[in-house]
Amino acid sequence: MNKSNPKIDIVILAAGLGTRMKSSKPKVLHELMGKPMVAYILDAVKGLCEDPAVIVVGNQADLVRETLGNQARYALQEPQLGTADAVKCAREMLKGRSDVVLVANSDFPLITPETYRSLVEKHLATGAVMTISTVVEENPRGFGRIVRDAGGKICRIVEEKAASPAELEITELNSNPYCFQADWLWESLDKIEKSAVGEFYLTDLVEIAYQQGALVEAREITDQEEAIGINNRIHLAEALRVVQKRINQHWMLEGVTMIDPQRVYIESGVTLGRDTILYPEVYLKGSTKVGEGCELGPSVMAEDTEISDFVKIKFAVLEKAKLENYVDMGPFGHLRKGAHLGEHVHMGNFGEVKNSYLGEGTKMGHFSYLGDAQIGKNVNIGAGTITCNFDGENKFKTEIEDDVFIGSDTMLVAPLKIGKGAKTGAGAVVTHDVEAHTVVVGVPARPLKKKEEKS
Repeated sequence: MNKSNPKIDIVILAAGLGTRMKSSKPKVLHELMGKPMVAYILDAVKGLCEDPAVIVVGNQADLVRETLGNQARYALQEPQLGTADAVKCAREMLKGRSDVVLVANSDFPLITPETYRSLVEKHLATGAVMTISTVVEENPRGFGRIVRDAGGKICRIVEEKAASPAELEITELNSNPYCFQADWLWESLDKIEKSAVGEFYLTDLVEIAYQQGALVEAREITDQEEAIGINNRIHLAEALRVVQKRINQHWMLEGVTMIDPQRVYIESGVTLGRDTILYPEVYLKGSTKVGEGCELGPSVMAEDTEISDFVKIKFAVLEKAKLENYVDMGPFGHLRKGAHLGEHVHMGNFGEVKNSYLGEGTKMGHFSYLGDAQIGKNVNIGAGTITCNFDGENKFKTEIEDDVFIGSDTMLVAPLKIGKGAKTGAGAVVTHDVEAHTVVVGVPARPLKKKEEKS
């Protein structure tokens, strides 16, 4: 083995049923801040090996492959007969290709890249055949106990349900991941005997190594948050809090202010600019991008939305929308897919925009809906304005040119074009195009006649 530049392969165990999650979804695909838990492991081990990690799949294997795509290679475990059997399913693909095999459980998504790297480094430095991860904690969380002999050598791992009263008092717990000399691992897997429940446990390799006189080493995980394993929804919530804290701390160090970080939720694919302020109950999801100097919240949810600089939004929902600089929105606004607000646009209370562009300086009054519309610059959209864009079968476009004044409670029946500088009276129902600089009123709206000058 080349210790200075060893060849490393990664095996991630993701075939289990995850019955305690009580879910129709594979446990490994449950998300933490917008990303499947197994994807966190793929990201953390990416720098350790040249080749993609091998994920051992079983339960809903096709869905796991479809979700992760070419981020990994795949080995199928069918039926699922325990962790050792799962690793064995990757043997044919990997045997003879590497010096070191790192095995990670897919339900430990909080292990950091630094921990993975230090485990490998200790394994290489000690010459052990197997190096395990441990955590010392008073709350065992169902983990197996690390049993040592009188000389302090690790001799076996005992599962909690099989432990004696004395062994249950042990606070050094089995954690994740594990590191192996590759040749020893592939040979030793066949020596593991079936357990009383009919499965083959990878942890039995500890006792096999000890009986051979081979060295088993341990690397303690001192940050107990990293050692949170997910078996049920309670654990999932605990892990989510850790990911939330890590993401929020990252952005605060990058110059983002959070009034109450515990009440701000930022998914892993989101980016933010400096001097932005996030108030409580802000949810930023998907590929959302937020510029500099913005104020978001309280109570804003944005998903796959592009928010430029110096934008102010409160009590609003934004989905696949775009906001240019200095937009002022809310409270209680809703931007649906395709909404695009130009610079200095103001959108008032209880407004909704879908698949529409509002030009620079336009003001949209409260209780209004704009759908499939192209709005020019400096347009006033009065309160209660509705674009009637759907006739039950087809959707039609409304075009409003620059400097138009739309009176309150105007119904704009598309397809429709309103020329530059035109005006509509309050309560107008506009069913025909309006020429530039024309005033229309009534139901249906007609041009307002000018009073004749008195002689």
